[in-house]
Amino acid sequence: MANFTIADIKALREQLGTGMVDTKKALEEADGDVEKAVEILRLKGAKGNAKRADRSTSEGLIVARESAGQVTLVELACETDFVAKNDRFISLADKVADAVAAVSANSVEAALSAPAGNGTVETLISDEAAIIGEKVELRRVRTLTGDHFEVYLHKTSKDLPPQIGVVVAFSGDDAETARSIAQHISFANPTYLSRDLVPEAEVDKERQIVTEISRNEGKPEAALPKIVEGRVNAFFKQVSLLDQDYAKDNKLSVAKVAQDAGITLTDFARFKVGA
Repeated sequence: MANFTIADIKALREQLGTGMVDTKKALEEADGDVEKAVEILRLKGAKGNAKRADRSTSEGLIVARESAGQVTLVELACETDFVAKNDRFISLADKVADAVAAVSANSVEAALSAPAGNGTVETLISDEAAIIGEKVELRRVRTLTGDHFEVYLHKTSKDLPPQIGVVVAFSGDDAETARSIAQHISFANPTYLSRDLVPEAEVDKERQIVTEISRNEGKPEAALPKIVEGRVNAFFKQVSLLDQDYAKDNKLSVAKVAQDAGITLTDFARFKVGA
């Protein structure tokens, strides 16, 4: 009889994030030798990586790394929340973030080729996915540069690691207001920093849509230009951070809040797991 207990199975499963059946079989094959069981699971998992390629990864976590003059935001994805909160997966995310930040990667491609351990981030993720037994993928990476930063990581569930991550780059001294704006971004989900950064084609498309809607509503033709511009401005308040109503006081715009605090917002990034 193999020299292990139910507690050993549970401990190894929690350590690796592997399934109950696979963990038990590996311990049986290793005759209770934990290190050998880990190697068995790694080899088995490596063979299964290709089979998992088409699986969806709707869970995961957001992690950030700050160094002089930059912050790197990373989304590492997996299949289940069980793995997302597993210590091995969280440790992997930390290693990935360290490696990605070290090369200031600003794309998934650049991040995957970054050195990590004896290989690259890509091989690190592949090796760990083989042990964890789920598809793991680096979904998004962004490195921001600036004078100062505020990083806000939000847990949507107390049992899970951060699911939303926001970085605000700014100049000025009011870090408290910058952090409050980061919290606003986590809720309001703007797409662009300012309206002048919204692509012209996107604005033109929105203008065409609201023009058609206004005509279908029977609005007078003479009043259409004013109505359409009002609705385009409402569109800017949805997608442009500086145009948005501030979450803590909707009588103020984010631009006004920043101005009153003496800070200038220069960039931001927002990641949400699975979004």
